[in-house]
Amino acid sequence: METANKRNTGTELSDILESQKENFLAGGRLCTDQARAYNDILNCRTSKMGSHTLICDSCGNTRTSYNSCRNRHCPKCQYVKQLLWVEKLRCRLLPVRYFHIVFTVPEFLNPLLYLNQRECYSMLFASSALAVKKAASNPAFLGVQSGCLSVLHTWGQALNYHPHIHMLVPAGGPDPEHMEWVAANKKFFVPVRALSKIFRAIFMEKLTAALREDRLRIPEKQKGLYAAMGLLKKDAYSKLWHVYIKKTFKGANQVVSYLGRYTHRVAISNSRIVSASAATVKFRWKDYRDNKTKIMELPCSEFIRRFMQHILPSGFYKIRYYGIMSSANSKTGMEDCFRLLKATRFISFYEGLSTYEILEEILGRDPFRCSGCDGGKMVYGLPEGKGKEP
Repeated sequence: METANKRNTGTELSDILESQKENFLAGGRLCTDQARAYNDILNCRTSKMGSHTLICDSCGNTRTSYNSCRNRHCPKCQYVKQLLWVEKLRCRLLPVRYFHIVFTVPEFLNPLLYLNQRECYSMLFASSALAVKKAASNPAFLGVQSGCLSVLHTWGQALNYHPHIHMLVPAGGPDPEHMEWVAANKKFFVPVRALSKIFRAIFMEKLTAALREDRLRIPEKQKGLYAAMGLLKKDAYSKLWHVYIKKTFKGANQVVSYLGRYTHRVAISNSRIVSASAATVKFRWKDYRDNKTKIMELPCSEFIRRFMQHILPSGFYKIRYYGIMSSANSKTGMEDCFRLLKATRFISFYEGLSTYEILEEILGRDPFRCSGCDGGKMVYGLPEGKGKEP
């Protein structure tokens, strides 16, 4: 009989959570979603998640594995999901250049966003997507129907709270009559400063509407600011709303390669954790002021507090599609785009493959080959304990 669960050497996030669980889980410091994520990460691939057993169909050898937690904030549970998502995306991307745009809001809005995550994050998604749509459709700029893929990140490298949208936008789009594909020139199709102003205007319009309709909780320390709409707008319009082009991709293959290591990130991976003691945690972070990788040391409780800020509300979608890239256009608008570009859609490499075959392709080996007889295949037996098969 084999035990399949093997952990990497070195400190993991779950070790740090274990050392502080009395402070966080018993102290009522976490909301429901945060407490669930804390427990899931803590118990991932341990006996508390239950187990399942594989049995060789040739020699009867058994292999028992503890179940994964499947929580999207767990650094251990994203790899296969990420690869399958990227392969699915590859089949729907247009063979054109792409712009990578980052949208952020002024820091004084962060307490409001954190207190109203579901409402405000959705507002951030919708405002940035509408800003790109308006800019692209303006005849003075490009005059096309556009679209985007948007990803929400809420952290900086030091785990500080920094909500922002990463967006991929095709460098062009179909004209309003869908008669031709209009490509953008090498630079972005609208001045970034103009896009920033459009984004700010749309976000503030949505924010003031939500405040008037009393849909948002106001941070205690900012009640004066949000009580006076004029003061809020003065503050908002006096500050720079950072919108910038981070990178330009030359085609779909570059986009897929980039997304493969980017979209399903959690706030910190186990590989960035250098060490942990009973009192402190050391982890690697990149300081973008000088582009150097450094080591940061934080008290364990502060490290966990920062990490828990980035647990998203249950059921909230952190990846969204708009315009010509939306699901509603996948069979109509996107087909027109491929036709105008005289290009053919890819068929997924995993189309028609079984779960066994997909895992073999991803891992580069047969994970279900029996190590006992080296000829049989390990198949699922009866689950042991509670939990689901991975």
